[in-house]
Amino acid sequence: MDKTLIKGLKVLEVVTGSTERIRTIEELADKVGLTRSNTHRTLQTLIHAGFVARDDQDNYIGGIRLFELAANQLAQLDLRRIASGAMHVLAESTGETIHLSVLDGFDVVYVDKIDSPQPIRAYSMIGGRAPAYAVATGKAILAYQTDSFLDSHAGQLQKHTAATMADLDTLRRALARTVKQGYAVNRGEWRDGVGGIAVPIFNGLGQIMGAVGISAPLDRLTPARIRQLVPEVIQCAGAISQQLGYTAKTAKPDT
Repeated sequence: MDKTLIKGLKVLEVVTGSTERIRTIEELADKVGLTRSNTHRTLQTLIHAGFVARDDQDNYIGGIRLFELAANQLAQLDLRRIASGAMHVLAESTGETIHLSVLDGFDVVYVDKIDSPQPIRAYSMIGGRAPAYAVATGKAILAYQTDSFLDSHAGQLQKHTAATMADLDTLRRALARTVKQGYAVNRGEWRDGVGGIAVPIFNGLGQIMGAVGISAPLDRLTPARIRQLVPEVIQCAGAISQQLGYTAKTAKPDT
């Protein structure tokens, strides 16, 4: 185990879990069981990273970064619960695999899914990852990220299949189409022969929370069937967004 990481976690646990306020390095070192110098060094690192702060009475408390991480996790869990009903309706009406995804770095993470009952179907697993720029749910989310976000991850673009958009300008044009038409399409860009359709999900503040989509073999996901399925995916995402407080009047984030 990484001893430095363990020390940091111990300090964080004591600062956030103690029923008594901690004001001095000596008090913290005594509770954690570390030397004063080790405690001070670890604490300063946590403060610098935003995980520990001082309140108006000079006590050590959990920092804003902890709140952000917790809020993110709760939002994901809440999104999964809220999305469940609409996802099951979409699964029953289409007979295809349904994914609920959120963005993590330049990947999407599948936080929930409903498998297709058909013998030939898209393979994935809850907790699994995929490059956001190569799958439909990922492109639906990336379409609402800032230009600087895309620029900062441009070095991660790479070919996974012949259809992958590994060029930033090409990807930008595809994302612009996604915003204009309201949905994203994957035509075998992550796995050969597997495609998808996805629509972004927004909360009541107009912030993008994730995306819901269909994955299926391209043999079934023909252009004609995509046109048929798009309204159903849009309806599913709209129902989830509405439950999160989103309305047509809610301003969407800048792209």
